[in-house]
Amino acid sequence: MITSEPVILNIETIGLSNEQFYQLCQINENWRLEETAKGELLIMPPVGAISGNRESDLNGFLWLWNRQTKLGKVFSSSTIFSLPNGGKRSPDVAWIANERWEALTPEEQEKFALICPDFVIELRSRTDSLSQLQEKMQEYLNSGLRLGWLINPQNQQVEIYRQNQAMKIVKLPTTLSGEDVLPGFVLELPIFSC
Repeated sequence: MITSEPVILNIETIGLSNEQFYQLCQINENWRLEETAKGELLIMPPVGAISGNRESDLNGFLWLWNRQTKLGKVFSSSTIFSLPNGGKRSPDVAWIANERWEALTPEEQEKFALICPDFVIELRSRTDSLSQLQEKMQEYLNSGLRLGWLINPQNQQVEIYRQNQAMKIVKLPTTLSGEDVLPGFVLELPIFSC
């Protein structure tokens, strides 16, 4: 069966340790898997070319800023983080400050690191459920995320998430600031045609 939405399996009653989830991903390497903090196993569909290109651009802009500042590590959408709240999530773009990353052991860095990124971008594709992405952003916040952007081309807006603040919505086109999390990082977002 080919689907453009994630397949959701409830595994709450059996639970998976971080190691078991890691092994599950290793033996099913052709599948994009995530686990929510609620104990749902998500089998994610691949993204289409337009979303993949936009995601690559976003990662490239952050990578270039980080290459110049050397303040942290940038991660692609293939990276899974074991969040402190129990979720195992893979943001489209992620960044972790050097001091937090270097506090992990080499073994912790090798697998699905038990850490929440300081900054994430989630890019909504045409088939993504907005409510599921908003729940995912809340999981990041509950795990210590400092700044997050949910870019929503379908509604021509960006939801900005910050610790201990209400979510803010800005319309596209816009210019976003990395604030004190990513000092000097500025991202200009055009209007996206869907």
